[in-house]
Amino acid sequence: MDDYPQPPIRNLMFAFALLAIAIIGGGALLLATRPQPVQITINPPIPTATPAPTATPGPIEVYITGAVQQPQTTLTLPAGSRVEDAIDAAGGLLEDADLDRVNLALILRDGDQVHVPSLAGAEVMLATPNTPGLVLVNRAAAEELQTLPGVGPALAERIIAYREANGPFISLSDLDNVSGIGPALLERLQDLVAFD
Repeated sequence: MDDYPQPPIRNLMFAFALLAIAIIGGGALLLATRPQPVQITINPPIPTATPAPTATPGPIEVYITGAVQQPQTTLTLPAGSRVEDAIDAAGGLLEDADLDRVNLALILRDGDQVHVPSLAGAEVMLATPNTPGLVLVNRAAAEELQTLPGVGPALAERIIAYREANGPFISLSDLDNVSGIGPALLERLQDLVAFD
């Protein structure tokens, strides 16, 4: 009945051993040929300084009077303009303009008044920064304020601090708001200061 002889146990063990070697060899071959994982490195961006936006100064308005072609005129000029630019915008000078009393290189601020005196008259120029002998309270540094009688370093600093906190002084009476200035000092200063 049995035409086929039973395989010897030895042959069976050999077959299992070959199968085990094939499985182990195949596994080792798979591990050896498997691609290695790629290491990913993420570098954060290098911070760079971003320039802050700067405001472009707008145009300024100045009022010009005196010995110019178009006096009593409000002019609109670019920021950084000088007195010379204001005179040019007003049509230029008249023949009798006294340029010795005008600082053509002075940089103007919004709301300034430029007065060009004439040679014919001795005009008082309370609103121009080049008036000889007068201290312009709204532009003066502490050293310049200290040239006034009764104004020392501490009072000069209080005048500047008040001006920076409250805006420019309009008249002599505005100085009375500064601590340390009273009626007696105001009387001494009235012919020595100007307001622009």
